[in-house]
Amino acid sequence: MNPIPHPCIYVRLRKQVRLPAGTPIRLRDIARVLAESHQEEVLLNLELERPEKSDGNLIVIDTLQVISVIKQQFPGAQVEVIGEPHVLIEMIVKEKKPSLLLFVVVWLLLFFGAALTIMNFHADVSMPEVQVRIVEMITGHRDEHPYLFQGAYSLGIGFGMIIFFNHLFKKKWNEEPTPLEVEMFLYQENLNQYVVAEEYKRMSEQEAKEKGEKPL
Repeated sequence: MNPIPHPCIYVRLRKQVRLPAGTPIRLRDIARVLAESHQEEVLLNLELERPEKSDGNLIVIDTLQVISVIKQQFPGAQVEVIGEPHVLIEMIVKEKKPSLLLFVVVWLLLFFGAALTIMNFHADVSMPEVQVRIVEMITGHRDEHPYLFQGAYSLGIGFGMIIFFNHLFKKKWNEEPTPLEVEMFLYQENLNQYVVAEEYKRMSEQEAKEKGEKPL
C-alpha cells in the first residue's frame, strides 16, 4: 500500500515590503501562499518575527526562517519556495507633514543649480557667438543680440527636457519609465543588495557568537 503523500505548500516571497513600525511580521505580509484550503488561512497568519526598536528599520527574512516556521505548524508538509531567496522589510513610522519652507529651499537650489549648469556649458562652447553666427547666416545681417532666436532656443530646451524625461508635474506622455525613474530604481536595487549583505553578515556574526566561535 502506497503511503499518502504529504501536502505540498508553495511559497513565493516578495522582494521588498513596507510595514508599520511595531507590528508583527506575518507570512501574509511578505509572501503569497498556495496550499490546501484548510491550511492557507493558518499559513497566512503565521507570525515570523516581532521586531523591536533595537532591530532597526530594515529587516531581512530568508527562506530558511520561513520554512522553519511553517514546519513547526505543519511538520509533515513539503515546502516549495519559488522566486526570491529573501525579502527586505522596511518598518516605517508615521510620516511627518512635509515642510513648505524646506520644499521652497530645495526647489530654489535645484532651479538655480540647473540654470548655472546650463549657462556655464553655453559659456564653455561659446554659444552666444554661435547663435549670432547662425542668425547672420539665416537673415544675412549681423545682430549682436538675437533675442528672438535666443528666446526660441530657451523654450526649445525646456520642451526638450520635458520630452526627454517624459514627465510634466504628474502627467506622463506614455508608460515608459523616465531616465530619472530608471536611475532611482538602480540606486534602490544596489542599496537593497548592500543592506541584505550587511544583514546576513550581522546574522552570521551573531550565530558564531552564540556558538562561541570566532566570526569570520
